[in-house]
Amino acid sequence: MPIEDVQDKARALYEARRTRVPIEPFTDADPSLGMADGYAVQSALVRMILDDGDTVVGYKAGLTSKPMQTMLGVGQPDYGPVLGSTIYRDGDEISAGRFIAPKLEAEIVFVMGSSLRGPGVTVEQARAAVSGIAASMEIVDSRFVDWRIKLCDTVADLASNGAVVLSERVVPIDDLDPRLIGMVLSRDGELVATGAGAAALGDPAAVVAWLANTLADDGVGLEAGHVVMTGALHAAVPMQAGETYLAEFDRLGSISAHIVD
Repeated sequence: MPIEDVQDKARALYEARRTRVPIEPFTDADPSLGMADGYAVQSALVRMILDDGDTVVGYKAGLTSKPMQTMLGVGQPDYGPVLGSTIYRDGDEISAGRFIAPKLEAEIVFVMGSSLRGPGVTVEQARAAVSGIAASMEIVDSRFVDWRIKLCDTVADLASNGAVVLSERVVPIDDLDPRLIGMVLSRDGELVATGAGAAALGDPAAVVAWLANTLADDGVGLEAGHVVMTGALHAAVPMQAGETYLAEFDRLGSISAHIVD
């Protein structure tokens, strides 16, 4: 049965994003809510945000690792938009006050060189449509109390997006195997996580193909210039003001972010 109060739920999330006051998970009141319900709320929420003048500059995939899929009881990733207002560059200062309960993840980001529309997109076609890949970090955040989320909740909440930090160095994908790109993440000079590209759906390029095929169901495609965040390479790290993060990627270089009040 289709979810009935889509606009009310979207408005509640919109206000939580604006005020940074978390709300109770939707699935607390109705545990039957699932992925389709979450995307219905997400769509309404995105319309509200775009009406404020924001833009969609790409998409993020979440739940691209098997442990995360197992934790939420799903067999596929989820997705949400990357908003223009959430973009930071290498070395930027980022205010912790923009978020409710932020966590940081290092990821490989793909930059689209040409449009890509499903259905039926293969990994090879996805690679051919990409202009290059780059180092990135994602700050995930939850507008639900204490990250107490189930699948519907995180999908509705734009796949728990918060912000992204993008390197300006985009490396051509030719002769690169994204699965083999290693990464080490440090906080204030101390190692906190390691990972490799294969953590993202077995192959980050497969995430791009999956997104193109999944978005096609809504008549949407990946466009030239879009960024595609392909998913965390490690468990998310809680972050707070006063910390500096450095993610160093094989072949892609490094990227840093300074968290301030």
